Amino acid sequence: MNAKSVAVVGATGAVGQEMLRVLEQRRFPVSRLRLLASPRSAGRPIRFGGTDLKVEALTAGSFAGIEVGLFSAGGAVSKEYAPIAAKAGAVVVDNTSAFRMDPQVPLVIPEVNARRIREHHGIIANPNCSTIQMVVVLNPIHLEARVKRVVVTTFQSVSGAGMRAEQELHDETIAVLQKREFRRAIFPCQIAFNAIPQIPQKAAFLPSGCTIEEMKMVQETMKIMEDDSIRVSATCVRVPVFRSHSESVNVETERNLTVERAREILRKAPGVEVVDDPAKEKYPTAVLAAGKDASYVGRLRQDTTIPNGLDMWIVSDNIRKGAALNAVQIAELL
Repeated sequence: MNAKSVAVVGATGAVGQEMLRVLEQRRFPVSRLRLLASPRSAGRPIRFGGTDLKVEALTAGSFAGIEVGLFSAGGAVSKEYAPIAAKAGAVVVDNTSAFRMDPQVPLVIPEVNARRIREHHGIIANPNCSTIQMVVVLNPIHLEARVKRVVVTTFQSVSGAGMRAEQELHDETIAVLQKREFRRAIFPCQIAFNAIPQIPQKAAFLPSGCTIEEMKMVQETMKIMEDDSIRVSATCVRVPVFRSHSESVNVETERNLTVERAREILRKAPGVEVVDDPAKEKYPTAVLAAGKDASYVGRLRQDTTIPNGLDMWIVSDNIRKGAALNAVQIAELL
C-alpha cells in the first residue's frame, strides 16, 4: 500500500487509542498522522511509532491534506465534521451511528461485504460492535443455509460505554465490597454485581419498548447481510465485565444445518475462531477474547424446538474488532 496521511478523530478515547494501536500493530502505511480531539485534550502527548505526537483541537480546517479519517468521537461530532473531512478530500471511516442507516453510506464488515467499500461517497460507516461480532458468524451460516430468524441476547461490557464507565465499575465494586455509599454518574443503577437491560444507559426506551441498541442490531444486520427478510429479535444487557461482549444467539435457517457442518464452515470463515469442545468444557469467554481480533464462537448445539435451529455463544473484544480493528481493516481495503 502507498503511505497515507491519516487523522484519528477522538484520539484520546478508548476506541481512538485502540485505533492507534491497531494502525501500529498492522503496520498501516502512515505518511503523516494527526491526532484530533476536543480542545481540553489539545497538547496532550500520545506516542505513536516511537514518537510523541501532540493532540490537536478538532476544527473545520483539520483535514487539509488528509486522505483517511478514522472517526470515533460521538455521533454529533461525526455529523458535523465527517462531511467537512470528505469535502476536503478524505475518506472517512466513521465508528458512530451517525451514518449507518443512510442509504448512500456503505455499512461495512470487511469479512462480510467488503465490495460495498467502493460505493462510498466520502464516508463509510462502521457497524455497532454487537452487530459486527454476530454478523461475522452469521454470514457463513447464511451463505450455507440462509438465515431466516435470529434471537440474540447480548451481555455487553462496560467499556462499550467509555473509559469513565470502566472506572465507575471499578470504583463501585470496591464501594459495594466495603459496604460504602456510592454516587454513580454513568449508569442508571448499580452495575457492580448486577445486570442492566438498558443500552444506551441514559437513553429513553422507544415506543415499542425496545432500546436504541436493540434496534441497531435489527436494522444493521439486515443492511449488512443485504436481506430485509431476516427477522432479528434482540435484548441488550450491560454486565459488570470490563472488556468484550458476549452473545447468546439462536438462529433459524431455511435449510437444515447440522452442528458438525456449522463447525466445519465456521472454522474456515474469515474473522471467526471456533472454541467448542463440550467434552473438555471449552468455550469462548470475555477474558479469552479481550485484546484479540477474532469473533469466537462455541456452545454450538441443535435447537430441538424447531426443525432448522442452532444455538451458539459468540464473544469478541468490542473495542478491538467491534470498533478499531474493523475501521482499520476498511482503511486497508481502501
